[in-house]
Amino acid sequence: MTDSDRLLRRYEALLGAVPQTVWTLSADGVVTTLVGGEVQKKLWHPGEGGSWAEAVHPKDRDGLERKWLRSTRERTPLDTIVRMRAEGGGGRHRYVRIVATPVEDQAGGIEWVGSVADAEEHWRTRTREKLLARMAPVPAARDLSEAFMTTAAAVVPELADAVAIFLVPHGQEADLWSTASPPVDKVERVDLAPGLPSLAPLEPDFLLGPVAQRAMREQQAQLITFPEGHPPEKGISPASAQWLREARATSVALVPVVVSGRTVALATTATCRGNPPCDEGDLALLQDVFQQMSGPLRRTMELQSARETALALQQSFLAAPPPVAGLVSTALYHPADSDAEVGGDWYDAVSLAPDALALSIGDIAGHDVDAATTMGRVNSMLRALAYDSGPDTSPATTLARLDRVVQALDTPSMITAVHAILRRESEHLWRVTLSNAGHPPPLLIPAGQPARYLHGLTTADPPLCVADCVSRSDLYTVLREGDTLVLYTDGLVETPGTDIGHNLGRLRERTDELAGVGLPLTELVKGLLPPVQNRLDDIAVIALQIQAER
Repeated sequence: MTDSDRLLRRYEALLGAVPQTVWTLSADGVVTTLVGGEVQKKLWHPGEGGSWAEAVHPKDRDGLERKWLRSTRERTPLDTIVRMRAEGGGGRHRYVRIVATPVEDQAGGIEWVGSVADAEEHWRTRTREKLLARMAPVPAARDLSEAFMTTAAAVVPELADAVAIFLVPHGQEADLWSTASPPVDKVERVDLAPGLPSLAPLEPDFLLGPVAQRAMREQQAQLITFPEGHPPEKGISPASAQWLREARATSVALVPVVVSGRTVALATTATCRGNPPCDEGDLALLQDVFQQMSGPLRRTMELQSARETALALQQSFLAAPPPVAGLVSTALYHPADSDAEVGGDWYDAVSLAPDALALSIGDIAGHDVDAATTMGRVNSMLRALAYDSGPDTSPATTLARLDRVVQALDTPSMITAVHAILRRESEHLWRVTLSNAGHPPPLLIPAGQPARYLHGLTTADPPLCVADCVSRSDLYTVLREGDTLVLYTDGLVETPGTDIGHNLGRLRERTDELAGVGLPLTELVKGLLPPVQNRLDDIAVIALQIQAER
């Protein structure tokens, strides 16, 4: 045996001891195994039929081709991780690391010498770390949609072609045990890879299938695999099965989202367009990712619970105006639709005598539970002071007393308010005395005339709790039959980046349009609200209209 033969045998023995397969690829595409390792037993190899390129996962072929062409063009080594079809068929793939080097022969042709090593665990560990890193900075969201959005974006397209997250209606968790098809509130988040059919809007009574019910009830992920575009007839809801057929799906994974022992949502993923189905390893990775949502979701749900409590507290102070002969009144409160917090807006009306009414509206600085609770205290104090002072007391005096009390007994927060006292002078005439502490001006809609702001836009006194011993003034007007008075908070007219004077002008124009068509008072007030997407602050409105007694 020559020294060359001895060295070659030693080299072959060394390669045989390494868990990888060494191969060559000729210029005409023929693959030859030089040394087979444990990897070769799990993967495609020459003699199985078909080309090695067909054994690469469809999602990885384009990327591998681009890298290979670049390595060929630049004469540089190739080092990449792709999925290749595993032994035994069934669509199962494994992650492998391909390292290859181009070798140029004397004629200028190129062949490749390379190796394939198993990379399944390496890829899953690396992908898990990457996906969880994307989830780590997710804070307690203002609503569940934000947390779901981040998670869905992390999953598509790395682990699935489509993700839909179904939210379980609060309080209906018991239905997971008592029904075969649990109801869902809505699709909270959907992410689809390009080219997939869109999901049809779900009806309010949309039901998930029994497999989903089992996943949510047992809080265990479920995996369903099937031939391309042929989901099982049983176990999946008809609407889902129809979409899976159109998307040429091959698998569905159902992962319950559990927070504090309660199933709050179901994340469903699908592998589509004929791609190989999800496997148990992919399912375990999906579970890890969605489990990472539990922390942010728990904090989000706690914030929502606190907000609901604060809103209930706030609503408890917003009673309907008392009935008064000769007056028609209405009031409404809308929390900001773009914010998960609550504010300090309030309105109030209290009867001081059969022919006298105290009317007030105000806003506490801040948008949190503290602002809402402060609002409750201030509203109660103003109501008590107004009732104790009676119908003949100056509103300016009442606001000055309120200012002193709040600054002495409470943590001062800047407060804007309008406090008014209305007294009946005759069947057709009410006199109004009011004091304005830094609040938007009341809007008067005289019968048959254009709307106008009372006493202009610059006559307000300073807000409450900004200084000691502020001098406050009373303003006067009269209301006749058919006249309407509207008090409101700044959420009705303030939008970031816009001029408040311009917005007040638009409100007056809108009021004239609505008043011109003779709407009832309640409909007129609702018509003044900005579109939902523009409600960036809480809005409180209280309005009354003078009517002759019949």
